[in-house]
Amino acid sequence: MTPSKVRKIVMAMQRSPANVRYSEALRVCEYYFGAPRNRGGSHAVFSTPWRGDPRVNIQNSGGMAKPYQVRQVLAAIREAEGDDDFSS
Repeated sequence: MTPSKVRKIVMAMQRSPANVRYSEALRVCEYYFGAPRNRGGSHAVFSTPWRGDPRVNIQNSGGMAKPYQVRQVLAAIREAEGDDDFSS
C-alpha cells in the first residue's frame, strides 16, 4: 500500500472512527506496525516499538472496526510518528 493511500485512510479514520472498515484498519496497522503478532478469529494484535502497553488490537465487528479501537490505532500512530497532528 502506498503512503498516500495510507494517509487517505488515516484521514478518514480521524474524521469518522465509527465508519472504518476492518480491512482498512488492518492495512493501516500493517503499514505502521508490520504483520500482526497474533491473528485469530476476529482479532488482530500488533506489536509496537515502545514500552508500556506495546500492542494495538483491532477487532472485526461485522466488517467494521470498533470505534474505540480505531481511536487507539490513531493514538499509536501519533506515538510512532512522534507527532501530535499527522493529518498534514
